Amino acid sequence: MEDEPLEEWASRREQRRPVPGERRLTPLGDQAQQGTHVDPDAPRGIQEWDGHQWVPAGVAKDLIAAARETGEDAATRAARVPLPSISKLPPAPDPWRPTEEFRRPEAT
Repeated sequence: MEDEPLEEWASRREQRRPVPGERRLTPLGDQAQQGTHVDPDAPRGIQEWDGHQWVPAGVAKDLIAAARETGEDAATRAARVPLPSISKLPPAPDPWRPTEEFRRPEAT
């Protein structure tokens, strides 16, 4: 395996990092680790990136209000990250076939 130069790694990492002031929403409640689309009527916390960490910036009453408040931050961040180049899928393996025939014993 060939090591990647540090400058290339740092530039790729910097593209993925949020810019200061960027906002995101997070579900509040007992199951905060669930997806944002689950329970759209539950309140959402709004977090803002200060350059080092996500800090609380407010609370919205539901998913729609939180999405309005965060704006296009998530979409612009996703657009900054390049997708990996995929040339071609590997060939499909041959189907598995047993090497010897199996037969049921005759009923006596």
